[in-house]
Amino acid sequence: MTKADSVPPLRLRGVSKTYTGSSRDVEALLPLDLDVAPGEFVCLLGPSGCGKSTLLNLIAGLDQPTTGEIFVGDRRVTAPGPDRVLIFQDGALFPWLTVQGNVEFGLRQLGVPRAERTRIAQQWIEAVHLAGFERSFIHELSGGMRQRVALARALAINPAILLMDEPFAALDAMTRERMHAELTRIWQATAKTILFVTHNVREAVALGDRVLVMAPRPGRLIADCRVTLPRPRSLEDFALLEQVRQLTACLRAASADNGKDAL
Repeated sequence: MTKADSVPPLRLRGVSKTYTGSSRDVEALLPLDLDVAPGEFVCLLGPSGCGKSTLLNLIAGLDQPTTGEIFVGDRRVTAPGPDRVLIFQDGALFPWLTVQGNVEFGLRQLGVPRAERTRIAQQWIEAVHLAGFERSFIHELSGGMRQRVALARALAINPAILLMDEPFAALDAMTRERMHAELTRIWQATAKTILFVTHNVREAVALGDRVLVMAPRPGRLIADCRVTLPRPRSLEDFALLEQVRQLTACLRAASADNGKDAL
């Protein structure tokens, strides 16, 4: 594994999303501007319905914004591409493939020769501590192991940007904390840009360089908080808990305002 020589910045300009329904339109995301520096770890924090996943889908190119533009470097995002990989909560792994087959899948789609696919896949399987499980099928793995496979598959094609949509939400507390450490280690080794969606305040502070706080109805950005705590971070650290308290207060205030608007 080597750090990317040149990771492009991510820029959003006036990006919004409105879904048109049979009875009314729904504003999922109000216009926003956002700059993410190369190699930055950004957590998108907010309750359900605030547009976090919508924003990831737009950046991934799986959906198109109603207004605005998204750029990776100087290139405008109009469709999915190998420079951006989205990792879902359930991993979206193929149950008929082994661990090795899943990790090689993206490489095969890109036309990478077999010997090179095997070498790259083995590198990342070892990086996520799954050596020895290459021939295992997905149903034979624990939840944490499945997410490691999803991470290895994403990293194998060497994207500049990882988009992670609540990937650890279904894991137990101890496994989630181990995955935090694994993801932080890999991020520091590879200098990938990461956008990580979560509704868990502690998780956001434990992982992010920045925490973008979003409020629902309609989805909008209400705070951009820098996290300068040293790494590695413990979920029980007093300084981390203090920042968690501040962000929780921000979310509660936003929820209270939304409640007033609904009256």
